[in-house]
Amino acid sequence: MPLGLVALAIGAFGIGLTEFVIMGLLPEVAADFRVSEAAAGWLISGYALAVVVGALVLTAATTRLPRKPVLLGLVVLFIAGNVLTAIAEDYSLAMIGRILAALCHGAFFGIGSVVAASLVAPERKAGAIAIMFTGLTAANVLGVPFGTFLGQQLGWRATFWAISVIGVLAFIGIAALVPVLRSPEERISIRGELQAFRSGQVWLSLLVTVLAYGGMFGAFTYIAYTLTEVSGFASTTVPWLLVLFGAGLVVGNWLGGRLADRSIDGTLVVFIAALVVILALFGLLAGSPIATIVALFLMGGFGFGTVPGLQSRIMNYAGTAPTLASGANIGAFNVGNALGAWAGGVGIAAGLGYTSPIWIGATITAVALVVMIIAAAAARGSHASTAMSADGAGGPSARATATATTH
Repeated sequence: MPLGLVALAIGAFGIGLTEFVIMGLLPEVAADFRVSEAAAGWLISGYALAVVVGALVLTAATTRLPRKPVLLGLVVLFIAGNVLTAIAEDYSLAMIGRILAALCHGAFFGIGSVVAASLVAPERKAGAIAIMFTGLTAANVLGVPFGTFLGQQLGWRATFWAISVIGVLAFIGIAALVPVLRSPEERISIRGELQAFRSGQVWLSLLVTVLAYGGMFGAFTYIAYTLTEVSGFASTTVPWLLVLFGAGLVVGNWLGGRLADRSIDGTLVVFIAALVVILALFGLLAGSPIATIVALFLMGGFGFGTVPGLQSRIMNYAGTAPTLASGANIGAFNVGNALGAWAGGVGIAAGLGYTSPIWIGATITAVALVVMIIAAAAARGSHASTAMSADGAGGPSARATATATTH
């Protein structure tokens, strides 16, 4: 395995940690800056919205630049943002630091995937990209719980100093281990990539991503408050409960990917419906520690189990221009993140209690289910029309071709 992949995975680990660790530290951050829970939640929403901008604007702006220098520049931006967050004396500076760190997120994963694939033989490209994204998974399973623990023991700023150190390690690793791409690279036509957005199914897929992911994050953003104020757990147990959520994430991501290979739309409908049920039960039973533990694992499993299917679906309907559509879907995940954090904060600010983000998340996810059912039905109708046209156009060969396009 090329060591450059390890360097890219370290970068992915740091970026994933930056995005998610603050959820377990919101009470400490809010208390330090003397702001409300909802205001503290905007440090998550602001990050997510900045990811959307970076995923689209920075990726498009750097398309024709050498990959390795761009990656190094993005890591520098990442380090600067986290250092600013760590030293921020007030809420506004912390928000600016979060936004700076977020701008590199989408572009790093998009460009990093290209670089990772270039480090191995053509038949091993998918595996190389998977290795890089292992860093993101590890950030959720291991980094977030231990980052939360570190922040609780030494202050939340210590966590962001630690993330900055990870960024420095990633910079050194990429500089030393990732080779300069010497072969001519394919030039991406932005105009050609924009053709993907002429597909109605691409837009429906993006909407499902925003709503499904937003529903889960509506519940998860304020999970530290739910665990301590409703379920009765001590704050010191929050990191370990987040390990359980991370375990659900890994299982769900693996299972969702395998099932989506068989039926993308069927898997998405089942997983999103299951997530609605889990969130509703969580809202009802959040006062029970045992029910909360089970709900955390299942919420992570069914929530992140939709990710492989959502990403595959939009790439399928983007046809021969999947690059920008895929980046847009990364942006859509983060729009959902921002939507969920904002909506959950509204519920708390309105005095509806710390289970209100869970109920709001369940409602948003239910809307996602309706949109997904509509999208799946429209896709089946389109496939049926294609098959009928082919059948009328000419014999067994045409029927076989139409059938092949539906699988």
